[in-house]
Amino acid sequence: MNTKKVIYTSETHPLTWRLRKDREPVWINEYCNKNGYLAAKNTIKNMTSEDIISLIKESGLKGRGGAGFPTGLKWSLMPKDELMNIRYLICNADEMEPGTYKDRLLMEQIPHQLIEGMIIAAFALKAYRGYIFLRFEYIEAAANLRRAIIEANEVNFLGKNIFYTDFSFELIVHTGAGRYICGEETALINSLEGKRANPRSKPPFPANVGVWGKPTCVNNVETLSNIPAILLNGVKWYRNISKSEDTGTKIMGFSGRLKNPGLWELPFGITAGEILEDYAGGMQDGLNCKAWQPGGASTDFLTERHLYLPMEFSSISKAGSRLGTAIAMVVDDKINMVSLLINIEKFFARESCGWCTPCREGLPWIVKVLIAIENKQGQPGDIEMLQQMCHQLSVGKTFCAHAPGAIEPLQSAIKYFREEFEEGISLQSFSNVKSIIGI
Repeated sequence: MNTKKVIYTSETHPLTWRLRKDREPVWINEYCNKNGYLAAKNTIKNMTSEDIISLIKESGLKGRGGAGFPTGLKWSLMPKDELMNIRYLICNADEMEPGTYKDRLLMEQIPHQLIEGMIIAAFALKAYRGYIFLRFEYIEAAANLRRAIIEANEVNFLGKNIFYTDFSFELIVHTGAGRYICGEETALINSLEGKRANPRSKPPFPANVGVWGKPTCVNNVETLSNIPAILLNGVKWYRNISKSEDTGTKIMGFSGRLKNPGLWELPFGITAGEILEDYAGGMQDGLNCKAWQPGGASTDFLTERHLYLPMEFSSISKAGSRLGTAIAMVVDDKINMVSLLINIEKFFARESCGWCTPCREGLPWIVKVLIAIENKQGQPGDIEMLQQMCHQLSVGKTFCAHAPGAIEPLQSAIKYFREEFEEGISLQSFSNVKSIIGI
């Protein structure tokens, strides 16, 4: 097994260098001894809100939840009107994307890093209260975050008059009810308000009308965890640690039947093949890479010939997929793509909020057709019908991005592995068609 040994330093691994070898959480004393809360203290005492937003814009930090929207730009969309003095900051910690577990690592093992990032973000956004909307199943993360919040409150890093200034910020952990759709920020906001987790119509956008009708900014766990290092070390350093036009580092990973599946903090621009071979140790003996998804179950499949691609937003997009969460899943050559698709599409069908017809009715129908194909009972035209369904559930044809994400793995699997679908079309069906039309 060829796995790369990595030396973690604050200069090269800003997100993970504080991790303990025994995997125990880094609590407040240890975190402070490793430069923790220094960025928050310096920022609140010496910078203005405008200065921070400008710096985050200049850093090029993009959202790490999957969409890759520029963080500084998102912050700048918050209203400038000082009369709108009730504002909220929400950390999207729902992380329900199958195969993705990067935010869990950060929350369980370095909870104070997220809290510090939220303090700085709240100061920049002039938010007086923050919520960490946490996936229901992340029980250990919830316990560790709540303990870390108590620790931060006890030393005046949270609460009233933080660092003995005029700035006050309250932080609350809110656990969801276990719904994938809450990864969509407006569905998350509805759930936080105690409503059904349906996405909202946009506009208005959360920056103007968010939780309880007030200006709200929603950022991902990994996004917010980047903030302290940028403020502490500067924009030039942050841009230079990347190998790509996408700045900074990213927690990336590979799962599947590999010798060493896992997570690693790596610079943007490293190739998928390097991660697969040098960090994940390559495929298990007797197996070959058949396909892979770059960033979660809702991203298009790519093939072995795409492993040369750098892991960055633009390159993966040009190849016909999305970087997503950058936690890749490899499919080996022993797995049937139709069977795999049934598993994926069942998940997305179950997790649909049911708000719009194409998603509510279309995804279960796709599952039904796939099951028939798996059982060699597919009908002539089924593959074409699946392709038509992919078109009807694509971007702009549904209320939110749930269905477009759900059909990405399906459309790419048909594109690259159509013969596996064709094998499920019943020969008896062909015979029946021929007899009907008199051939």
